Amino acid sequence: MSTDHPDRDVNAEDQPITEISKADEPETVKPEAVKSEDGDLAVAPVAKPRRLTMLIAIAAVILLSDILTKVWAVAAVKPGQPIEIIGDVVTFTMVRNPGAAFSMATSMTWILTLVAIGVVIGVIKIGRTLRSPWWALGLGLVLGGALGNLVDRFFRSPGIMRGHVVDFVSVGWWPVFNIADSAIVCGAILLVVLTLFGFEPNGERLRDHKADDKKLTESKAAAEGETK
Repeated sequence: MSTDHPDRDVNAEDQPITEISKADEPETVKPEAVKSEDGDLAVAPVAKPRRLTMLIAIAAVILLSDILTKVWAVAAVKPGQPIEIIGDVVTFTMVRNPGAAFSMATSMTWILTLVAIGVVIGVIKIGRTLRSPWWALGLGLVLGGALGNLVDRFFRSPGIMRGHVVDFVSVGWWPVFNIADSAIVCGAILLVVLTLFGFEPNGERLRDHKADDKKLTESKAAAEGETK
């Protein structure tokens, strides 16, 4: 009489343990080889992760910080009664600003509000395909700052789309500003630097493309020289 269990895999005991363990391991995704336009095989580049979540997180931190500090400033800083932090060089001074960052274009409140809305829409559109963490940082700062000042435009007096932005940080001769203004300026500077140095929103760099094109040209020239 056979003692083997009817459901037992007879070949399992003959299979090496290492093979069984390898069978349970998840498969590793490897880059696939693709054909170029010239018919040569090349390794397809692995796509970098998208950075929309990072962008939104940075914008949320800036927005929350801006709202909380403005609420505090309205309650604690009285107009015409600045609070000295470092003598009269750094103070908290209450200013209601109808203009842009650093009290510029004070007579264009409606236009500035529409521009800010356009900036928010544009940043979100770019962020959907963003893969560079540095671009996510820069755009997140700009988005958070734009939203922070938009909250004032919509919910502060004298009315919707015409609200005055709360500025309260005064440093020396520099115009009074807030956290949103600082975030917009820092983000814009970062984006300009990234553009000047060839860093693209998709995480690649223009210099790398040029170097790859040069190597490809040299390799083709060498191959043609060998065939002659």
